[in-house]
Amino acid sequence: MKAEGPQKFEPEYLLDFTIRVFVHFGIPREQAAIAAKILALSDLRGIDSHGVARLYSYVGLLSEGLINPKPNLKVVRDKKSVATVDGDNGLGLVVGHYANEMAMDKAAQHGSGWIAVCNTNHFGIAGYYSLEALKRDMIGWAMTNTTKLVAPLWGAERMLGTNPISIAFPGYKEPPIVIDLATSAAAFGKIEIARRNQTKVPEGWINDNQGNPSIHPEDMINGGALLPLGSIREMGGHKGYALAAMVDILTAVLSGANWGPFVPPFALRQEIPTKSVGKGIGHFFGAMEIDGFMEVEDFKKRIDEWIAVLRKTKPAEGTEGVLIPGDPEHQQEKIRRKEGIPLNAEVIKDLMEISKQTGVAFHA
Repeated sequence: MKAEGPQKFEPEYLLDFTIRVFVHFGIPREQAAIAAKILALSDLRGIDSHGVARLYSYVGLLSEGLINPKPNLKVVRDKKSVATVDGDNGLGLVVGHYANEMAMDKAAQHGSGWIAVCNTNHFGIAGYYSLEALKRDMIGWAMTNTTKLVAPLWGAERMLGTNPISIAFPGYKEPPIVIDLATSAAAFGKIEIARRNQTKVPEGWINDNQGNPSIHPEDMINGGALLPLGSIREMGGHKGYALAAMVDILTAVLSGANWGPFVPPFALRQEIPTKSVGKGIGHFFGAMEIDGFMEVEDFKKRIDEWIAVLRKTKPAEGTEGVLIPGDPEHQQEKIRRKEGIPLNAEVIKDLMEISKQTGVAFHA
C-alpha cells in the first residue's frame, strides 16, 4: 500500500485558525493577526519548521503563563538611530514586529535604525523582518539568539544557539535577495527527522557528548551538540562559530538578554539553564535607507544586474545551476499560494490537540 503524503490546507484557513488560537490566550486580535501572518509566511516560503508546526510550542508556553499575552513594550534606552527595547516577556512574533517597525522608523528619520531587544521569546523566521524593510525601500537586518544547541569550535558541550541572521535586498524586476540562515551546520529539526526515520546524518553536522564527530542522530540528542556552520576548523567551522558569537553579542549581551548557555528554552520540558544573566531571549533589528547611498531605482536595477550575472554562471556538473539567496523560498511561495500548505500527520495531530484544548475548530 502506498503511504499517504502530506495533507494540504488553504493558507487562509491556517491563518484564521492561528489568529483565533492566539486570541483565545488573550492576545489582542491585531497582534494575533501579526503573529499568525509571520507563521503563515514561513509555511508559504517552505520553512515548515517555523510555521504552524511551531504553534504547539507557543500554546504550551502561553498555557503555562510563561509568555505575557499583553506585553507593554518599553524603550529602555534611546539615542538617535539606536535604542534598546524591553519586550515585557511578550510573544516574540509580536515584540519582534514592533521593534522592527521602530528600526525602520528610525531609519526614515536618521538614515539607519538599530534596535536591540531583551525580555522576549522566539520570533519566527528572521526573513520576515528583513523582508518588511523592503516595503519601505530599505535594506533590512534581523537576528536572534536561541537556546543552546551548538558547541563552540573545539568544545564538547552546547554553549550557543543556532542564532540565525537575515538580510534582504530589493530587486527591480527580480525577486528580492533574501539571506536567511542559521549559524549552525544544520538545524536541530533535521536531526530529529533523521532519528525518526532511523537514518544517519552527514559528517560535520554533530558531535557526541565527548566532542567526537558522529553521524548518529541519537548521539547529538543524548547530550551531544550541533556543530557551527562549516563544522570543523579545516572546513571553516571557526567562521560559523564567529558568526554565532556575533549574533549572541548583538542580540543579548548588548540588549541585556540572556546569552550563550543561559538562553531559556522555547518549548516546555526542555532543559532550563542553571542561572539567568539577563532577561529572556534577545533580538537585533536593523534598517538602512537605500537613498542615503544612491537612488533607490538605480540600486534595484544594479541588484537585477547582479542576479542576472550570477544566474549565468557555468553550472557545476550534475547540478541545475546557481541559486540566488531566496530562490527556493520564492519558488515555494508561488507553488503553495496556488496548491496549499502541506502538513504531515504529526503536525495535524498537534493542531487537533490545540483545537481540543482551546475549542477553536480545526478540520483535517
